[in-house]
Parts: sequence; structure tokens; C-alpha cells
Amino acid sequence: MSLFLKYSDMWDMDLGGRDRSREIPHWFGNLAWIVIGGLCKLLFRYRVDNRQKLRAFQGAEGALVICNHTSFFDVVFMYLAARPKQWVRLMGRDTLFGNAGGLLGQILSRVGAFPVKRDTADMTSIKRAVRMLKNDELVGILPEGTRRGKTDRVASIHAGVSVIARMAKVPILPMTVRGVEKIKNKGERVRFPKVTVDYGDPILVSDFDFLPKEERVEACTWYAMRESFALFYRVPAEDVDMVALFPETRDYAPVFAEHPIPRHTSDELACAARTVRAEKEAKAVGAAAKAEGAEKGEGE
Repeated sequence: MSLFLKYSDMWDMDLGGRDRSREIPHWFGNLAWIVIGGLCKLLFRYRVDNRQKLRAFQGAEGALVICNHTSFFDVVFMYLAARPKQWVRLMGRDTLFGNAGGLLGQILSRVGAFPVKRDTADMTSIKRAVRMLKNDELVGILPEGTRRGKTDRVASIHAGVSVIARMAKVPILPMTVRGVEKIKNKGERVRFPKVTVDYGDPILVSDFDFLPKEERVEACTWYAMRESFALFYRVPAEDVDMVALFPETRDYAPVFAEHPIPRHTSDELACAARTVRAEKEAKAVGAAAKAEGAEKGEGE
């Protein structure tokens, strides 16, 4: 049980994936889940709907989990909802990790989080996320980048989500956390509403290849965010007013009305991933056996 680890080292360690040879120790994450999870269960009576859509990927492949952003508590419930069977490696703003003399960075890193530089093409963070996903880990991202309605920034969508999913060849899984937006509003007292975490259906970046190359990742992220807001408002995706939510972002609704994106299930994609892996492993075993036979033949 390691008590002292440099938190920047933990960003490049594994957590809950296929390769666990150099993994972040679990003791702190488990303790945090018990304590924070217990408090959130008591204070917010939270529940998780459609968790099987996340669980399906366990042991099959990685998935990029995205959520709309209304509160600091979004990330707390993204983490709690996956435990205890899975871990979500949350991508957080880099400035958070130096707070409290680095103590917050130690805490965040212990539960699997890693930093990203806001408003930049942070290739270091992108490569980290891709490596994690290829190791069958879950990575959680808030594509809006900032809390909706809590700052003066105009809401926008960061298309890096789809770039990461395409590079790692994994699905995007939309989710939402309802109720956290009511916990604390400016000038009001803290409230304790019921909170619900809800997962949607996975999305494949390859389904957007009908679009011009320069539009694919932006359109895919736009579509995935619409799915998250559909879960949040509990309405069909087509009824989400994305123009009102993202006034400075192109509206792809007419494109997808004319060209509907195929619907997938988590079980379907997980089953396909297992099949592909089994075929690769069988091919590797066959190649190794063939090479061994050739060596024996030469020796004789």
C-alpha cells in the first residue's frame, strides 16, 4: 500500500484496465468511494439509471464517457456511478491540481484523474486519454469545459472528445447528472435535491464518416452532447434546442434529420469488441505456433 506517490507519476499509471502491471493503488479510491458515496447517498439520495450501459464495456473495451456540465458535483457523481466495479479516469482542468499546495492534485490523481490545459490542443492529455482507452479503461470528459450558467463564458463544445475516441477506436457513451444544478445557486443557500445519474446509448465516431472530413469530429461531438442533454431534459434528442444551448456553434440538426445516425447498444458493441479481440488472439497464437514449427523444422 503506497502512501506517498508523486501525483504527476499517477497520470501515466493504469487503473482498472486490461494491463494492471503498474496500477494506481486502490486503497485511497476505495476509501473515497465509501466516504463520499455514503455522504452523497445520505444527502442527495442519488440513484443510477441504465448503469448496465456502462457495465457492458467492463472487460470488453474502453469507452469515452461524456456529460453536460452544470455543477462541480457532476464529476463526483460520474466517479461514484461507475464504482465499485469500474473506474472513470476524469480529465480535469490543470489549474485544479496545484490547489491547496498540491493536496488537491494528490487526491484527484489517487482516484484516477489527470489534467488538461483548457482552450488548447493539449496533445499530452490527449495521448494519455488514448493510452488509457486502449487499455480498456473508462475516461470521463465534460466537453463544455465550464459549468453552464455559473460563469460569464459563452457555452461551447470542445470537439477533442471525438478526436480522442477516433484515435483510440472506442465508443462515446453519453450520460447526464440531474439535480446537481439545484445544489447551489449564486446568492442562495445550499440545497439537497435528489440526484439521478443516467446513461444513454453509445456512439461510434465512424458513423459520421459520411460528412466532409473537416466536419466529422465537430459534428460527432455535437451529436453526443445532444444525447446528453436529451437525457438531462428527458426528451427525444430531436427536441433539444442546441441553438439556444450553444449559440456560437453550428447547428447540425438539419444534417442529422436528413441522415439519421445508426443506434447502437452497449451490449452490441461490447460483444463485437470481444469477438475482434478473440480473433486477434487466435491469429497471434496461430502465428506463434507456425513460427515455433518452422524453428523446429530448421533445427532438424
